[in-house]
Amino acid sequence: MHSLLFKEIKSFFNSLIGYLAIIIVLVIIGAMMWIFPGSMNVMDNGYANIDVLFAFAPWIFMFLIPAITMRSFADENKSGTIEILLTKPLYDLQIIMAKFLAGLVIVAFSLLPTFIYFYTVYQLANPVGNIDMGGTWGSYIGLLLLGASFVAIGIFASSITSNQIIAFITGMFLCFIFYLGFEFMSSLRLFGKIDNVILALGINYHYNSLSRGVIDTRDVIYFISLAGLFILLTKTAMESRKW
Repeated sequence: MHSLLFKEIKSFFNSLIGYLAIIIVLVIIGAMMWIFPGSMNVMDNGYANIDVLFAFAPWIFMFLIPAITMRSFADENKSGTIEILLTKPLYDLQIIMAKFLAGLVIVAFSLLPTFIYFYTVYQLANPVGNIDMGGTWGSYIGLLLLGASFVAIGIFASSITSNQIIAFITGMFLCFIFYLGFEFMSSLRLFGKIDNVILALGINYHYNSLSRGVIDTRDVIYFISLAGLFILLTKTAMESRKW
């Protein structure tokens, strides 16, 4: 499993897409924070925070992560190497977890350079360090958990097709549905007393909760459960080949 994990990470960074993905994240967030004028600009709004990072990162991840995961199984299915992979002394779940952890490592790696923005705002604060540390770290934890959920969704989308483009579109669509779809449905007031339950099924509800700086176990359990659900769905998709 470890060798497969390192192989997946290495293959990502051996291609140009790995570096482009990280650069895109930094450039878009950096432009919003420092270049484009408006309330999102750190120098214009007069507040020492990096809220723009946590507001836009989920939308960037919605495109970035499916692009990272689209080839995880789709490429194997297309080339036929999935059959070779399944003959190795690994359980299906170990193969899935290796690809999931590789995707999560890449997401975490893409977040590391954003600490430059955090440190810059920290130093610009008056006085230095006058920044909501609880909210900031809570948002980083929420963003990492959100990334884990998106990786699991993307891997599932890749496991049900041999076409990378279809895997990307499906993964992006599912990420959007789980991020904002349930929130939209709850706003329609179609479900009466269970509107709040529908709202709580969405990622954004729990992500916003963590962004307040309070690490609620219910939010953590939600993200772990969502990632676990799609990992199990991926396992089912792999096992269906044996039926």
